[in-house]
Amino acid sequence: MRAVGGSVRARLRDLVAASDPGLLRLAAGLRTVGAIALTLAVLSLLGADVRHLVAGAIAAMVSTFAIREKQRSRQAVTLALGLVVALASVSLGAVLHSRVVGGDLFFVALIFCVVYARRFGDRGTSLGLIGFQVYFMSLFVGATVSGLPQLWGVVAVAVTSSAVVRFALVPETPAGILQRLREAFRARLAQLVTAQLALLDAGPEETDKALQDVRDGTARLHETAMMIQGRLEEGTADESVARLVQRRIADAEIAAERLGLLLLTARSAERADTLTLHLPGAPVPPGGPLPVQDESTAALRRDLEALRLLVLRPVSEDLGTGLAHLRNRLLGYRDEENLPKASPAVQDVFRGVGEAARAVLGLRIALGGPQDDADDTPSTARSREELDAEDAAIDAGEEAAEEVPTGLERPTTRAAVQVAVGSALAIVGGEFLSSQRWYWAVLTCWIVFINTASTGEILVKGYRRLVGTVLGVVAGLLLAGLVGHHTWTAFALVLLCVFAMFYTAPLSYTLMSFFVTAALGVLYTLLHTYSLSVLVLRVEETALGAACGIIAAAFVLPVHTDRRTNDLLVTVLDRLADVTEAAVDQLSGGDPAELLDKARDLDQALADLRTATQPLTHPVTPLRARRNTARYVVALLETCAYHARSLAAMAELLPTHPSIAADPRLRRAGKRILGNIGVIGARVADGRAAVEVATGASIASLLESDLPGGSRYGRITDRVLRHLQRLDEAVVGLARPLKVPVAAPQR
Repeated sequence: MRAVGGSVRARLRDLVAASDPGLLRLAAGLRTVGAIALTLAVLSLLGADVRHLVAGAIAAMVSTFAIREKQRSRQAVTLALGLVVALASVSLGAVLHSRVVGGDLFFVALIFCVVYARRFGDRGTSLGLIGFQVYFMSLFVGATVSGLPQLWGVVAVAVTSSAVVRFALVPETPAGILQRLREAFRARLAQLVTAQLALLDAGPEETDKALQDVRDGTARLHETAMMIQGRLEEGTADESVARLVQRRIADAEIAAERLGLLLLTARSAERADTLTLHLPGAPVPPGGPLPVQDESTAALRRDLEALRLLVLRPVSEDLGTGLAHLRNRLLGYRDEENLPKASPAVQDVFRGVGEAARAVLGLRIALGGPQDDADDTPSTARSREELDAEDAAIDAGEEAAEEVPTGLERPTTRAAVQVAVGSALAIVGGEFLSSQRWYWAVLTCWIVFINTASTGEILVKGYRRLVGTVLGVVAGLLLAGLVGHHTWTAFALVLLCVFAMFYTAPLSYTLMSFFVTAALGVLYTLLHTYSLSVLVLRVEETALGAACGIIAAAFVLPVHTDRRTNDLLVTVLDRLADVTEAAVDQLSGGDPAELLDKARDLDQALADLRTATQPLTHPVTPLRARRNTARYVVALLETCAYHARSLAAMAELLPTHPSIAADPRLRRAGKRILGNIGVIGARVADGRAAVEVATGASIASLLESDLPGGSRYGRITDRVLRHLQRLDEAVVGLARPLKVPVAAPQR
């Protein structure tokens, strides 16, 4: 019974870890709710009235979620500075309460400064958020000069409570977050293997859903890898250990993605296109021999189950004889003599399982230290030796500084001007709707500019906020009627809504807006200002604020979605060229480079592009052809990134792997790819550029010796050639949707 209970707890732990990597959303919700609850408890003991309880709840929430630094010492400094900013902000709000024109002008100036402060990093962003939200709080509760001493005390209690919860009750350290992210990576890797197993077993009517599950699992695994990459510097004291973990995470991600591609190929009559793994809605290639019930595919199902078990076993536990036997069998597939009799495509899957097992072994060693090697077979011992040699070759590198835009070209400056103009419009329009609650329009206008960079992104965010607000009004009506004037029941519901708001914020902006508006309905009840007309006014002010934000974004220093996506597309192509050039150069015998850092820069640029194309791919967009083109281009770029990452990983193996040796002729093979990437980037940057994409013989043929009968010098694996060939095809494939001319093949 104890074993069964432990197994259930382990499964639940893995499920939670996979759904919320690093438990970041859970921790954010608990910290915010804890800070509000502690503030309410202290203020109630001090005899505060409902108005001050509401002010304390808002101040506690702001001082908790606004802090963005990862280091605890920096968080403490920012929180201390935030108290000063909050006291100044609430004082100005009270002083300017009765001065309509002066208050409005100051509010616009404050908004400009808040957005502009983002250029100073996380601390500037945090202090700006605190200043704006506390000023908004003063408007919400109707702060006056005579009531300032009490409000100062409320703000001080709120900030102190936030500090107590952050540093004592719900503490977080960079090392702890990184450890939980590693567990999330392991859980999501196991989920991906499960999805791949389901794809292997899926019948004709189930293949599309099974393939989509593999796509989703691959994307979630990549997301977690990126999150780990962003936390390595702060969460790891030893830089060499950080680079080792980075390397092992990248190996496991690439091996898992490759295994999915090999499974797709095994199901197909011909080799599957990598694009199928990245393009939503792309069907499984037809004509596959699977699923069947022969001996080799039964063994493959068994070994995929074994791989999943190897992934799921916690690093801290001893492998044991049984699991060591499974590990040895999977690693044995890296040797040709251990492959079962099967079709070439199915044998490739077994090879992929072996490489995935090697990546998992490396991940376990990197995260948990050396494992017991008493039961190692020669294949396993060889894998360990390779991993040890790779670990010893890892060195720290330096990052190059990037050019930073200045003046109005700086995103923070442009956004500050835009949001100031939009807020001025929202103030004027909001005053016409309501002289008491005009600030809701300003709040919406300000919020739609946060974390957006183009008119299209602002339009989509404004739409989502409006939808969430309308639904939240309905919920607010129901909740307000349910709690009546029961103060503590109402605060309990507010806490529940706040937790849900922070837990769902990274997943859905619409849901976050829904919970915000529902909580406000309850707060209005507490302040005895609840009515249906107030909630309807909330919707009207939200629509007005979103409209003002969109107008400002469209007519004041506009950054159109096309321009934004084109700029990011050029950046992605530049990063792709950097990774490819460095990998090909190293595989050709050049000097070692920081390939993993370059690969992650490519991944980050691609993530930025994916976010920027959301207005083009949103379900409500009327331009269906444009939406399909955007999805296709992003999928092609993800395919390019996968092959570039794989080349980078193989290039880093070059000094230690016995089956990979430098071949100078690879420079000739990579020259055409790099040239085409540059051509496409030039055409995207300038639509009038007279350039053409070059095509010709296959990559493999470019490696043939110039002398008749000559043989290759330096062993190059078939996998390197396949990645180069697929990368070449994907880059040429970008030409059609981006309207870049393609030259006729040269003979």
